[in-house]
Amino acid sequence: MSERKGIFSRIGGFLEGLRRFLVNTVFLLFLVVLGFALFAKGPSLPERFALELDLRGLVVDQLSPADPLSELIEGGALAETRLQDSIDAIDRASSDERVQLLLLSLGELDHIGMSKTSELAAAIARFKASGKPVLAVSDAYDQDSYLLASNADEIYLNPMGGVVIEGFSVYRNYFKAALDKLAIDFHVFRVGEFKSAMEPFVRESMSEEARDANRAWLGDLWSDYRELVTGNRELSREDFQRYVNQIDQVLTEHQGNFAEAARASALVDKVVTQQQWSGMMRSRVGSDADGNFNRVGFREYLSLSDAPLETTTDSVGILVAQGVIADGEMVDGIGGDSFSELVRRARDDDSIKSVVLRIDSGGGSAFASEQIRQELIALKQSGKPLVVSMGSAAASGGYWIAANADEIWATPATITGSIGIFGAFPTIQRSLEKIGVATDGVGTTAVAGGLRPDRPLNPVVKRALQSGIEHGYRQFLNIVAEGRDMLPEQVDKIAQGRVWTGSDARQLGLVDQLGGLEDAVASAASLAGLSDYRKVWVEPTLPPLQALVSHFLEQSGLGSRIALPHWWSPVGELYRQLQAMTDPAGMYAYCVECSAP
Repeated sequence: MSERKGIFSRIGGFLEGLRRFLVNTVFLLFLVVLGFALFAKGPSLPERFALELDLRGLVVDQLSPADPLSELIEGGALAETRLQDSIDAIDRASSDERVQLLLLSLGELDHIGMSKTSELAAAIARFKASGKPVLAVSDAYDQDSYLLASNADEIYLNPMGGVVIEGFSVYRNYFKAALDKLAIDFHVFRVGEFKSAMEPFVRESMSEEARDANRAWLGDLWSDYRELVTGNRELSREDFQRYVNQIDQVLTEHQGNFAEAARASALVDKVVTQQQWSGMMRSRVGSDADGNFNRVGFREYLSLSDAPLETTTDSVGILVAQGVIADGEMVDGIGGDSFSELVRRARDDDSIKSVVLRIDSGGGSAFASEQIRQELIALKQSGKPLVVSMGSAAASGGYWIAANADEIWATPATITGSIGIFGAFPTIQRSLEKIGVATDGVGTTAVAGGLRPDRPLNPVVKRALQSGIEHGYRQFLNIVAEGRDMLPEQVDKIAQGRVWTGSDARQLGLVDQLGGLEDAVASAASLAGLSDYRKVWVEPTLPPLQALVSHFLEQSGLGSRIALPHWWSPVGELYRQLQAMTDPAGMYAYCVECSAP
């Protein structure tokens, strides 16, 4: 046995040594590259060029502060692009005479969503108002990237590509039959007719309530998508609907040529090879010494072009609440402790006169949501106005932390609401019985051992858990009622866990205004009486080395992450959700359906 332990110990030591060697090697390579970057002669911008908006991976409000060295060695998530960087580059380029056109390069875009697209589209419209053209190019367009491309004056497509548009949907796996076969009892506690987060564990199909609610908000989003595309491209609704719903017939008419079908349907302007595209661009913006057309990526452009001079120290602080809400410290998400610390930093910074809370979250822990809300109330009590800007989603716990703001802004496509609470507790005593394992013993009270997963759920505990969930729901209603100047009974009618779009939420009184982050910032400045101000992003403080590496990766276009295969994305998302299920009372204000379309 001791010899066996020695073998495993030596293997473990070898693997640990190998890991350290790889980390040190990567670090040394990084230092070499950094040295070249610091001492090499800096690049300069061409006299005329295309500003390339080369969006990569996920478009987010805040880059994930993951450890880049660990990411490089152990793997990471999809690449990320910061939305505000894209908007800042476009706005700066609109008055730069060297910038001849804006190029939307969308081949590496993984997801942006309708809400963030609307904010980027507003910046594109400002650029077009300067009289400069906007071009979009990709080897192929999916539904997500095509909505953004439709804002361009000209859309180009590779002959081997196509435009795939399928509409919006909510499909989930249901596990009741599997759990029955495994003899696992899944006890669900919830309040809200439409709070369907736990349905997959207790049903074999979507409930009619959930089906009706999902059909309503998905239908609203699809109607908005259709109107935006047909308006941008000057298409008839009938032709667009035919391309989507009868794509088989459309392709048959063009001998299966997807690219030609998209061109004939006026979804794209020209089908060009890479050689044709390069030649066309050289004629429009010139070429460099290597014969490539003059283009500058927006990240490089931001680092090389002159930013507007700031003449004041008065600022609007911007806090980004992005991801799942969980207890304690969170690196990739919204931690009750860690995010509360950011709120306190904004409150204690005398240069910050008002705060915008940017939310992109479907919620999570009710305990952490309330912890953060209390810190936000303290910020308001310090005299600083608080304005919420809802991004792609601000639902359940995301709405919990938004409810008491002085103003709430959302985009028409924001997913919000989902005001409801749930909890769940699985027991596996029947599974154990099947393999011959029994559980027995004694306790000193009626509830002792009542939360053991290897015993049937104690009826007293079961009733207590449901009572706690109902109390949490009433608390949620009262929070919203107080923040939105409504009665709890009024909130209850539009709550019940139901999901709403930003447009509907405004009509229902859950949202004050429709607009993006820039609109919310302007409003926050106005509430603080500021006419001259700057924006300050209040972000987590990284260790110096990690911050340095993160900055290097961001400038290289990788964000703070590296790319992984697409199949890992849902696995990683499920893992993050499970990690966040640590609420002390087992109560969650979380919207499963609220992944942004």
